[in-house]
Amino acid sequence: MDYLFSHFNYVVVIILMMTGLYVVFASRNLIKKLVGLSVFQTSVFLFYITLAKVSGGQPPILVKDSSSPTGYDDHSAYIDTVQLAASGVNYALPGQGSEILYSNPLPHVLILTAIVVGVATLAIGLALSVRIREVYQTIEMDEISAQDFQYNLEGIDASDQPTDDRLTT
Repeated sequence: MDYLFSHFNYVVVIILMMTGLYVVFASRNLIKKLVGLSVFQTSVFLFYITLAKVSGGQPPILVKDSSSPTGYDDHSAYIDTVQLAASGVNYALPGQGSEILYSNPLPHVLILTAIVVGVATLAIGLALSVRIREVYQTIEMDEISAQDFQYNLEGIDASDQPTDDRLTT
């Protein structure tokens, strides 16, 4: 039980992910499917943010101090690149240099991009749902399938152009 409490964030992410996936597969309403998709996407965002968290880590921001000639005040290139490379090797060796833990900002940047893509996907899905509602007068998939089946039974071949303006307006 202590294991579950120590990994509580992963348990929450899995519950959200399975809930969103269930709603996407089980619901026959287009709007409910979009809500389930949004819940699923949000759980993926939370998962990546959880993985990116470094316990005790700090943002990788250089501050000016006495040991470093560069920092946020000086945005110019380091003058002696050989010396810079040598100092980087010293910091990379185990037991050498600074023991400061830094968080990786890349997952957070990727999540920001994924949020933008998720909002765009949701907007397109909602626009398509509005258009489907205008054409079929419903957003229930069973009723849409029944109307399509009835439309095909009326003798309209799939290769023919529609004779009414149901799909062209």
